[in-house]
Amino acid sequence: MTLPLVVGVDGSDGSLLAIDWATDEATRTELPLRLVYASLWERYEGATPKLRRERASEQVLADHIVASAAERVLRNNPDLTVSTETVPAEAVTALLAEGRNATALITGSRGRGELKGTLLGSVGLAVAARADCPVIVVRGDKAALTGSHERILLGAGEPDTCAEAVRFAFQEAETRGCELDVVRAWRCPAREAADETALAEDPAHQHATQASALVEKLVADAAAQHPGVRVRRTVVEGAARKVLVHRSAAADLVILGARRRSGRFGLQLGRVGHTLLHHAECPVAVVPQTS
Repeated sequence: MTLPLVVGVDGSDGSLLAIDWATDEATRTELPLRLVYASLWERYEGATPKLRRERASEQVLADHIVASAAERVLRNNPDLTVSTETVPAEAVTALLAEGRNATALITGSRGRGELKGTLLGSVGLAVAARADCPVIVVRGDKAALTGSHERILLGAGEPDTCAEAVRFAFQEAETRGCELDVVRAWRCPAREAADETALAEDPAHQHATQASALVEKLVADAAAQHPGVRVRRTVVEGAARKVLVHRSAAADLVILGARRRSGRFGLQLGRVGHTLLHHAECPVAVVPQTS
């Protein structure tokens, strides 16, 4: 069964960018697109005549939004398979449910009605934090959105958080025919340099060597399975969130793994994930670790 790319649509500028990005992605991957608008108009069922008129007005708006979104997709690629759905639910709930049967969820960075001054809308953040499938939040400049950099950026985290992200990154790079930049940031606590019991080897060199070894271990299997992918392995001293935001300026997509929490809040994004979702200069993919 081929699972679709699901796009959250609401008529906002951010939603239009997400639709265009998703159209390009569906064209590359030959996947169907499913356009979903979350609406609560059915809450008016059985209400007063005035509220029934409000329900009808909301339904007309919903129908217009999803129809316009589908038309936009087919103008760009008339050969894509596109379906639409208006779901009588709140946006986060609707998208999380859709994500159980999706290859990936795609959202804009801000939705209709969200404050323009915010860096990332609440829907995008909540969905990225809790979805069962990869979530791509579409943001960035024209070069990133159109894939002009020809580079995918993967933040190399710990093995228990990013094995799925590694596989996702190699698949993206292979599909796009572009370079994969695998980056591991490391830091050397100041106390280590002054610790008289530390190894004779320079602590900074030791951390860099360990980071390189971790990157090699992370990508070994995927690199063997995708021999045509050009891989750049990079270790950088510094805070991971700052390193990845900086390097996102020269990337078309930045990918980060996330592990599940045992509680109701789903995935643990951490500081790096939050920072990228708010400040990255290209679209951000958050890939859940399922095992």
